[in-house]
Amino acid sequence: MNAMPTKQPVDLLLFPRWVVPVVPPGVVLEEHALAVEKGRIVALLPRKEARRRFSAKEEEELKTHVLIPGLINLHCHAAMSLFRGMADDVPLGTWLREHIWPAEAKQVCARFVYDGTLLACAQMQRSGITCFNDMYFFPEAASQAAEAAGMRAALGLTVLEFPGAYTRGAEECFAKGLEAYRSLRDKPRLSFCLAPHAPYSVSDLSFQRAASLAKALHLPLHTHLHETREEITQSLKEHGLRPLERLRRLGLLGPRFLAVHAVHLEAQEIAQLAACGASVAHCPTSNLKHGSGIAPLAALLKAGINVGLGTDSAASNTRFDMLEEMRLAALLAKGSSEEAAVVDAHKALEMATLAGARALALEEEVGSLEAGKAADLCAVDLGGWHSLPCRNPVSQLVYGGSSAEVTHLWTEGRAQLKNGKLLNLEEAALKEMAQKQTEAFGCV
Repeated sequence: MNAMPTKQPVDLLLFPRWVVPVVPPGVVLEEHALAVEKGRIVALLPRKEARRRFSAKEEEELKTHVLIPGLINLHCHAAMSLFRGMADDVPLGTWLREHIWPAEAKQVCARFVYDGTLLACAQMQRSGITCFNDMYFFPEAASQAAEAAGMRAALGLTVLEFPGAYTRGAEECFAKGLEAYRSLRDKPRLSFCLAPHAPYSVSDLSFQRAASLAKALHLPLHTHLHETREEITQSLKEHGLRPLERLRRLGLLGPRFLAVHAVHLEAQEIAQLAACGASVAHCPTSNLKHGSGIAPLAALLKAGINVGLGTDSAASNTRFDMLEEMRLAALLAKGSSEEAAVVDAHKALEMATLAGARALALEEEVGSLEAGKAADLCAVDLGGWHSLPCRNPVSQLVYGGSSAEVTHLWTEGRAQLKNGKLLNLEEAALKEMAQKQTEAFGCV
């Protein structure tokens, strides 16, 4: 008599209604399972074959869910969740100069950053985000919050020319950023970017130094660029150049350059970004809320530029809802270009996953459901009334999905959210902390 074949032991087997692996593009799998061992995806295979091959410590039936890669928030200022609701309905320049920068000078400290980032992590996890690219101060505090939440984070080593609560200027920004990088770089879920804030807040010398350090350390460069018309007018007045051309001459452009917002671009500037292999972080809600404009997403994608999605801060967006960013990005591109197919649902999902990973040089680690990659996973329940009938799970996810339908989340195979409940964070304590911040500093 032949012995039964030995099953391979794994930590986790997931059995969703649908799987959208992102790679290959455009694929939706049914009757499939995903196997996870030691935080890595072992296999994505038909359900019956999974039952034959694997024996799991834990199994999860997700009968009405679509399983996708964990979403990647390509641009945010996480700790600014504690500034939510401050000075809404004003343009960006006024918002920064008259409200945010003065508030930061009074309130921001390491504890503020830890608390605000932890609150943001809870809100991001509830919306399916497993990785965020942060640009803020006190990166050690932000890293502690991300670690407590079990999230993956790309920490920006932020550079500003003027003094604030974090440093007295650019020189100290570089010193503190490098110190944080050296002390944190071995943490497995952390990565880093050089993050000179913007053309209107960083000098030529500091931009050049950031470019040199980014090259030496093999890090992406992450900066706000062409967000408003005011920014471009100011650059022409002070430098005689549009901001992108100024950064090109200073040596910043290249395949690891990440332009945040990129709203006001001329055709030759789009071609320039494409030619150097740069990426763009598209933040549609933030741009609309400040009245900054609508980024030319259709033209960026047609030029072959890698475009990911970001929420920006909760002070300039109000929510960390990547499903809403997918929907808005796709619909704005269709409406502004008058081309219904210019950003289809699969492309929108790719922008929120693999494109973000590429921009952060993390595409070998996350962004798609492939064997060998980290098991950063998100399950969205499409069994609710407003999702029925669900003919196309990707279209339903992008055009009709809600963060309230995100029920399960894993980072490196570890559950962070299960049946809609956060597992690592105390929601009641976070709510109490946020309320105390409001009482201490007011709402506006």
